[in-house]
Amino acid sequence: MSTVDTPRTILEAQAMSKSFPGVQALDNVDFRIYEGQLNALVGENGAGKTTLMNILSGVFPPDSGRILLRGNEVVFNRPKEAQEAGISVIFQELNLLPNLSVAENIFLGREPLTRLGLIDYAQMEERSRSLLERLKCPVNPRSLVSNLRIGQQQVVEIAKALSFDSRVIIMDEPTSAITESETSVLFDLIDSLKSEGVAIVYITHKLEELERIGDWLTVLRDGCWVGSGRQTDYDRDSIVRMMVGRKMNQDLSTESRRRITVGEELFKAENISVEQVNRPGHYLVKKVSFSVDRGEVLGIFGLMGAGRTALLEALFGLRNEFSRGNTFLEGRRVNINSPGEAIRAGIAFAPEDRKEEGLVLKMTVAENTSLASLKESERFFVLDSSLERDQVQGFIDRLRIKTPSLSTPVLNLSGGNQQKVILAKWLATSPKLLMLDEPTRGIDIGAKQEIYSLIEELTGAGLAVLMASSELPEIMRLSDRIIVMAEGRKTAEFSREEADTESIMKAALHFRAAV
Repeated sequence: MSTVDTPRTILEAQAMSKSFPGVQALDNVDFRIYEGQLNALVGENGAGKTTLMNILSGVFPPDSGRILLRGNEVVFNRPKEAQEAGISVIFQELNLLPNLSVAENIFLGREPLTRLGLIDYAQMEERSRSLLERLKCPVNPRSLVSNLRIGQQQVVEIAKALSFDSRVIIMDEPTSAITESETSVLFDLIDSLKSEGVAIVYITHKLEELERIGDWLTVLRDGCWVGSGRQTDYDRDSIVRMMVGRKMNQDLSTESRRRITVGEELFKAENISVEQVNRPGHYLVKKVSFSVDRGEVLGIFGLMGAGRTALLEALFGLRNEFSRGNTFLEGRRVNINSPGEAIRAGIAFAPEDRKEEGLVLKMTVAENTSLASLKESERFFVLDSSLERDQVQGFIDRLRIKTPSLSTPVLNLSGGNQQKVILAKWLATSPKLLMLDEPTRGIDIGAKQEIYSLIEELTGAGLAVLMASSELPEIMRLSDRIIVMAEGRKTAEFSREEADTESIMKAALHFRAAV
């Protein structure tokens, strides 16, 4: 933490307001950023945090208000103008071009040139390698971004922001998809940047992170400014009360879900293996076996590259050409060769990347919600719009999805409400097994509580849940049993009573023979 009593203001938003159709995203908000300090911006999903950052970085203009940079009023008409003024953004939703290399993404539009005016790929790759080494990320600068996992892509975004040598760096949920070791590297880097006078704007839902890196705190709620001050002046309870306007009655990091009585075995997987594309004999998942009972939450924990996502995708029929093994549902062997077959069998899958894999962003809330269960809204083989609306409205109410209307494009919803739409879509299929991959990534503390309560409700009704998460407190809070993966293999299995942080992390970090 800085010892400077009166830090110098480097960037300031005054009386900032912004509205979208049906939504007042910001209402007369003030926000100040200090030189050499980490300025945390917190609030529930839909509070206006990302909208404010989009205005400060030139993505779109405010309806009213002004921006001061080092005391002088500025107007940014596009992101490049903000970047040239020394403001860089690391967005929560990745902003990379998948068919370009890591180096090409980092220096897109600013490629170094040879004396002949051609792109100097050697220099670009060397500079990219240096940035990635600084972040302790062993990614080849020539690798296509499409071949990287989300966590690796997040690190590339950080490297891209650093390449501008900016004096203000805005980080929107930068640790939402990276491992604990990568997070530790990022925090050390933040300390280094602050010592160089760089101002950091840090948006997060992980309040425990602020105890390590925070200097100043601003809280938004429903598009309005709630309060600001030094980080040390607030504890977690007071921050939560400011964020949600109420006291949360549970500590989401430690509270265990209600203990339920599980039923008979519902689903079993035997020796599931997933071969790497274009690398015969190399595996993302290697001979993983487990079972899930009715009413049970089976947690899958592992660090980046452990194979959690590949395992769930294989079970859902997304990797049929490269997967092996046997699956059984309600005691009968089932062959799942496509997502359609999985859905018909009663298996649902909410993926990790909601925007790329979970939603059709330009379609409405109603269309996304009913997309996987259209037959339920048919009458005489024709879609009945009134039946569809009634079905969708039930899930909107049940999951408390904040949307101006059923016809609102899902693109216009906050990240947390988009995630709820994905859950509504799969619950509408009446599944027997619900698979969740990072179900609360980028979700605020209030939405997390709602999703946790929903999982309790569903399992209480007999639904089996298979949940993969890189957040250990979440896994320990929700799971009846936990399996741990490392390097594509199952390395340990724990009952709720046996599970403890040290044992789980040892299994995730140190590979040993599969159990």
